[in-house]
Amino acid sequence: MASHTEDYSSDSLSGVDRIMRAISIGGFALLLFVGGVTVAILGVFPAPLLKDAYNGGMALYAKWTQYGDITQTDLWRDARTDARGVVVNDTARVQPGYTLYSSGHKATAYLLSSDGALVHSWTRPYSTVWSDATPVRNPLPDQNVYFRRLKAFPNGDLLAIYEGAGDTPYGYGMVKLDRESNVLWSYFGRTHHDFDVGPDGAIYALTHENRTKALKGMDHLEATRLDDFLDILSPEGKLLKRVSLVEAVAGSRFLHLLHTVPAHSLADPLHTNTVKVLTPEMAAAIPGTKPGQVLLSFRDIGAVVVLDVESEDIVWALRGPWYGQHDPDILPNGNLLIFDNLGRFDQPSGKSRVLEIDPRTAAIVWQYSGTDDQPLDSEIRADQQRLPNGNTLINESNGGRLLEVTRSGEVVWEYVNPIRRGENNEWIPIIAGGERLEPSFFEPGVL
Repeated sequence: MASHTEDYSSDSLSGVDRIMRAISIGGFALLLFVGGVTVAILGVFPAPLLKDAYNGGMALYAKWTQYGDITQTDLWRDARTDARGVVVNDTARVQPGYTLYSSGHKATAYLLSSDGALVHSWTRPYSTVWSDATPVRNPLPDQNVYFRRLKAFPNGDLLAIYEGAGDTPYGYGMVKLDRESNVLWSYFGRTHHDFDVGPDGAIYALTHENRTKALKGMDHLEATRLDDFLDILSPEGKLLKRVSLVEAVAGSRFLHLLHTVPAHSLADPLHTNTVKVLTPEMAAAIPGTKPGQVLLSFRDIGAVVVLDVESEDIVWALRGPWYGQHDPDILPNGNLLIFDNLGRFDQPSGKSRVLEIDPRTAAIVWQYSGTDDQPLDSEIRADQQRLPNGNTLINESNGGRLLEVTRSGEVVWEYVNPIRRGENNEWIPIIAGGERLEPSFFEPGVL
């Protein structure tokens, strides 16, 4: 009599059994997916850990991918012209002096005469200053690190901020060089964007770092944020004081500004890009302020504010007809001069303009947005300087272009970054910053 047996070997898992196993695995995967989405939407544990891991992974991926092709960073842009060097020079109407600027292609500062001749330069690759004892871990290669902001001194010294394109945080520190580019001192707080030097020689530098410190009533901000600080350094580069800027706003009567942070900036709520120490003349133009306080620009909430460093309180704030602004300057007439990166909406081309604003009324009293052939267009960075002769020097950063314009909008001087990259020279590096110096700025024998 034949006996009945059942075979439970793997070969027998066909048909219904195999289908049921696939359904079970698929159902489990679906539950994990739905659970993950639910956790992310509700923001409950472990959503913050998952978000931090994702953001960290994306930042690391960006850092790795930009090692090989520097043109994929925001330091290089499509060249808008084949022109190089000085292309306009109306000597009768140009403000005399030297032009100091830095370019996105390397850590070098250039000093030009009005005809575009190179008078002097300072160069110091980041790798020759950095050490593994600094807070900056695993920095990007030198091709990604450039001088973001510069200040020359009459004796030929230079103070400069390093930034690393493709890293987070991207602030890489500060260095002071002598005339021959020898290092006098370095500071490896995560300096970024801008700094200023007070009348006593103290240095006011913007820094940032990733933090997880919660702010009361600000649960809409990311748990891990890139928070901005103001570091005050001695003339020798030693840290004297640090002020948390996001905490200063949160503790002030202007705390509601933090509720206007755009959704795309919740992990970088301020994105501070300018610091200027108020002189007596500047303070006289802004009611309720005093010399020694500092003017700050918070890009992502569209605000220009004044910080009292001693009390760590925001004492004045202004929002106006600009978007993504950079480099607010208080002019001798009391008006505010500012680069409005993305606030020009009246034309199909050219997003940017330079505005002169009456801070008492927020009225526009002067503006320049380029020409029909060359509209002003720099979605990030950029700056401007009102010159003694009434002209305005403008750095159109993304265009790799410096231009000097009259009050009536005529271009009397124009310089295009001569550096190119690519098989057809199709890439141009950004100009990080530009400044006109008086002909007598440097001590005799320095140049």
